[in-house]
Order: sequence, then structure tokens, then C-alpha cells
Amino acid sequence: MERPVGRLTWMLAIGGALWLWASQAPAQVGEEERPDVRVVVDVSGSMKENDPDRLALSALDMLVALLPNGATAGVWTFGETVDNPLPLGEVDAAWRERALALPPALQDYQQYTDIEVALREAARAEANGWRHLVLLTDGVIDLSPARGAKPEVDEASRERLVDELAAELADQGVAIHAIAFSDEADLALVERLAQSTGGLAALAENPESLLGAFLDIIERIFPADQVPLEERRFVIDDDVENFSALVFHAPDDAPLTLVAPDGTRYRADEAPDDIRWQVEPRFDLIRVPDPQVGEWRLEGPVGEGSRINVASPLHLRLADLPTTLYLGFEVPVQAWVERDGDPLGEEGEELTLSVLLQDAGGKAQSRITLQAEAGRFLGRLPAPALTGNARLVIRAEGERFHRQRVQAVNVLPAIGAVYRPRQGRVVLAAEHPRLNRDNTEIHGELQGERLEARAVGASRWHLDLPELDEELSQPLLLTATLELDGETRELALPRLILNPEGRIGIDLADVTGPTLGTERVENGERSDSPLPPPETSADRFVAWVNRLPGQARDLWQAGVPGLQRQWEAHRHDPLLWAAVALVVVLWLVLVIGLIRRRRVRRPVRREEPHV
Repeated sequence: MERPVGRLTWMLAIGGALWLWASQAPAQVGEEERPDVRVVVDVSGSMKENDPDRLALSALDMLVALLPNGATAGVWTFGETVDNPLPLGEVDAAWRERALALPPALQDYQQYTDIEVALREAARAEANGWRHLVLLTDGVIDLSPARGAKPEVDEASRERLVDELAAELADQGVAIHAIAFSDEADLALVERLAQSTGGLAALAENPESLLGAFLDIIERIFPADQVPLEERRFVIDDDVENFSALVFHAPDDAPLTLVAPDGTRYRADEAPDDIRWQVEPRFDLIRVPDPQVGEWRLEGPVGEGSRINVASPLHLRLADLPTTLYLGFEVPVQAWVERDGDPLGEEGEELTLSVLLQDAGGKAQSRITLQAEAGRFLGRLPAPALTGNARLVIRAEGERFHRQRVQAVNVLPAIGAVYRPRQGRVVLAAEHPRLNRDNTEIHGELQGERLEARAVGASRWHLDLPELDEELSQPLLLTATLELDGETRELALPRLILNPEGRIGIDLADVTGPTLGTERVENGERSDSPLPPPETSADRFVAWVNRLPGQARDLWQAGVPGLQRQWEAHRHDPLLWAAVALVVVLWLVLVIGLIRRRRVRRPVRREEPHV
């Protein structure tokens, strides 16, 4: 594992290199509508503990480096109070210098964490376009006791954030992109804020994931045209004015070689003056002006996430794509190609446009070809099958060119479910904003028996279970019947496995794996309250141990036959063997303690000296 200092040094190197990447970006932000970026950095005491490698400290350098010239940006910090050490301003060389001088302000840790007030303050100033708040936090709300009794005051702030503020900001054109720096964070809050406002959410526990999260956010706010990079090859057409290659690799990998279509080979230590080539331990950054037309090759390691951005009068355009997709729901896509701002028109008939959904590891999940219709290309991507962070790759291919756009998305279940064994029920809550008790009915099937869920809130249901045999592991199949847009459809939900330990086993399509957190409801009308976590084996073991005195009396009264019946009923229960192991350990500790005490008490026999 890298040392914190090593990580910080690497992050600063990335910051400088990506500053070069941003400053060389071919496209400037348009004057007609310029989205601004407001970085909101948590400087609370909990961040000091949950971010020991100080990723947040270097994250600002990285994000500042990625912002294109001409954008509007500012920085806020918060703990118990909110400060604005870098007011909103146009991103240029002077602005970047002021931003890079901010680290002392990012280490002035405060005792408490007021995310609600921080977001309100950062979103206050008006903008020419969308306001994008990039929240860097451990996501744990912790208000001063002077504000009220705890934890009630913290819970009330969280409710206002999710129930009121997120909706208000979304209506005002404010998107929250939230990055958590620890799995100890309130990941459900981070995910909910992003989902409600059209932003992205990510968990960044190391520099690599942090860089990927920032690249995803910047490409969402300031989309750029790329050419596909496949098997270390990419094609440059005669419309490309320059390209920038960001190539990731491991620190000990061999040097990279760039091969031009005519066979000319370029390396970092031999590159001509017009090619800007920067080498860092984990990536190379190469900018080539007026490149040769044809197929270029990269020789050497090319890591996941490497990309080739191009500057060209030919642009791939997309209709708005949602940042959150849902299991069971298709994704409508509309795209087209422009030259100098004008659609290609009749040339569009020669184009092929396709859409690919990739999971976080780059594996293809689904793919479609869009159909031409009046100069536009339309289609519906099949519903995603896996939850978590993913990417949509939209490609346009003509006779003489290739273009692509990459857009990050979060995939969530349309309806979340959790098993509550002590209550004898399954609690369900709608994640999809269009689903509610008026258009959604849910039922389950357990060993051939149909179980109906009852609505207990606007978007919340309880499914009561019959008495279960704790020794049997059995699946609960859940199905939702939806009435949307005048159509009736059935949606299969992730399967729950009910087992003796009270665990919830969800198959590969489950949300509990890749997603940051699950935001659910159980009682009242609150849509933000997380479902209580399922009982763990430790919970059940403690409860079992607490019941031992009563069970021992019952066994004494039942006699040997009772003991035999209990043995036959529970001899395969791992909790029984865990208890036996605990008793053996306690007995050994007791015996060893007695032996030591006897040794201590044994009188020491000694001879008196002879005179």
C-alpha cells in the first residue's frame, strides 16, 4: 500500500499534468450558457479520521486541473460553519494559482459537520446555466449539541436534506455530484442526494478511483468528443485538428511508444518539440497537433479508462441522458452528428450510431444500434441488469470518421427490498421516482404460496411472511405489477434468500453489491429513511446466548429425552457449534486461570543460611 505522502505526491503530479490536459483542451466553454462548478469540501473532524490519506486535500488539485478554461468555478469549505475561500470566478491561469494555494484552508478541521447549510450556501449564487455542486465528504451529519438534542437534531437535518433541499435544488437547476471518501460514510445519503438532483455518486477509497470519479463528473458537465481506443489502436480522420491521449499504466510498466500511420515511432524521451508528452508513474499524457490521418497505435501497457480526446469541427451530440438508470427500465437515447454546428443532413443516412452500456469494470452489458429518423438517431437501450456505477458509450461511425461520447451513470433498483426476520416481514420502497402506491402492486411467492404486499406509505410496502422454519434456506420471489403510460407490465425484483442466520442473499442482480448504499423507508411518510440493516449472525448469536438460562431450565425439566430432541433439531445449526466453541474457550481460560492462581499461592521453600 502506498504511504499517504506518496499518494499526495502522486496526486499533485496528476494535478499538474491534468492542468496541462485541461489547458490544451480544444473546446472552450460556450458563452451562451456556461455551467459552473462549485466544489464543496468537508473539513470536519470526521473527515480527518475517515480520510487518513488526505485524498480530499489533493482532490481539489485534480478537479481544478480538469476544469476547462472559461468555466466558472469556486470552492467552499464546511464543518460547523461554512466558508468560501475561493469565490466564483472564471477559470484561467490566475484562478488555478489561487485554487492551488488553498490547501491550508482544507486542513483547518472543525469539530462538527453541517452538510445541509454547506449545500444551501454553495448553491445560493445564481448562474448562467446549471450549477454543479461537487461534494467531497465522508457523508456523516454531525451537528453541535447547541443546535438541539442528539441524535434527533442530526436526523432532522438529514430529513430536510432529502425531503426538501434536494428537490428545491433540482428545481433550481442545481446538480449534486457526491464523492464519499470512506465506506464508513452515510453512503445512502450521498447516493440519494445525487439521485434526486441528477448528479453522480461514487465511493473513492484510493487515488485511482478518485481520478475516475472526477473524470466521470467532468465529462458529464463538459462532454468531449473522443475516438474509440480498441486493442491499443485508434483512427484519426482528416477533420481532427489535434488529439490528446491520456494513457494509464502501472508505475513499473515499460515506457510507452506511439506509432503514427506512416510507421514513425515516438517515445517520450525522443518526441519532437511540437508533441507535448508528459510521463507520470501511473499515466502518460500526450498531445499531438495536426496529426497524420490513419490508424495510430500504442505499444506498451494501456490501462482501463485510457482515452483519446479530439478537437474537430465534427461533433457528436446527445439529447439529455439521465444520470440514474433503474433495473427493469429501458433507456431512451437520441443522438446526432453536427459539422460546425449544423446537422449533417443527408450525410446522416451514411452514419451508424450505436449505444453500449458497460459496467464499472468495462464489461459490456447491452448494446443497440440507433435508427435514423429525420436527421436524428433514436433507440431504446435494454434495461440494465446490474446495479452500481456504469458508463454509456455512444458511438458514431461514418465512412471517414469515428466519434464517441462516454457518459457515467449510476444504476439502482426500481424497488428496494430488505428482510426483517424479527418483524416477520419484508419491507419494500420505490427508488424509481414514478412508482408509488397508486400505480404499483407487489406480491411475493414463497414455496408456491402467493403473498400480497400492503402499501403503508406513498412509495412503501410491507409484505408479511408466514412462520418460517429457521433451518430451511428458501427463496422469496418478488414481482411488481406496474401501470405506467397506459400500459400494464410486470417487473421481477431481485430475489431474497431467507436462511437460518437471517441473512439476505440477493443474486447477481442485487443492489447491495456495487451500489454505494440503499436508501429505503420503513415507517411514517419519510422517503429518506434507510431500511434497517438485516440481522447478522452476530445479532442472532447474542440473542441466542441471552436466552440460554431459560433454555437450560427447559432442558432440565425435559430431561434426557428433551436433550436428545434438541440435539436432533439443532445439531446442524452453526450457532450451536459456535456456542460450544465459546464454552470450551471459556472453560480453558478458567482452568488456566486456576492453575496460575495455585502457582502463585504455593509457598516458596527456601533454606536459611548456615552460620
